[in-house]
Amino acid sequence: MRAEFTENLITGNEMIDSQHRELIQRINRLLETMESSREKSTAVKTLNFLTDYVCYHFEAEEKLQEEIGYPGLAEHKEQHNALKATVKDLTEMLEEEEGPSDSFVAQLNLKVIEWLYKHIEGYDRSIAEYIYLTENPDRI
Repeated sequence: MRAEFTENLITGNEMIDSQHRELIQRINRLLETMESSREKSTAVKTLNFLTDYVCYHFEAEEKLQEEIGYPGLAEHKEQHNALKATVKDLTEMLEEEEGPSDSFVAQLNLKVIEWLYKHIEGYDRSIAEYIYLTENPDRI
């Protein structure tokens, strides 16, 4: 399964959307790396590359929420922490195995890609909606 940035993932916030596109590209790079090479070291490097971007994106998104006084920040951080823990678990799984197994790929699809879609469609869209309503109070 490849991750795809579709219209239903557009939040309307340029920063968030561009970072989501990059995040999806990095997930796909990891999947492509695992298809072309079952080497553990290559997969670990690519997963670390993804992990670094996840942390960067979450920090930027949380900073934006703080700046706008977003009321759902605490819950949003909990969601981010849940994915960070999942990625950490996947990293440990990959390090324990000889290389990226079919089970690892299945977990990546289930616990990262599906989580990301649901998170963007729900939590991240609500940030963009909050920004829009804050900037356009006459629309309430």
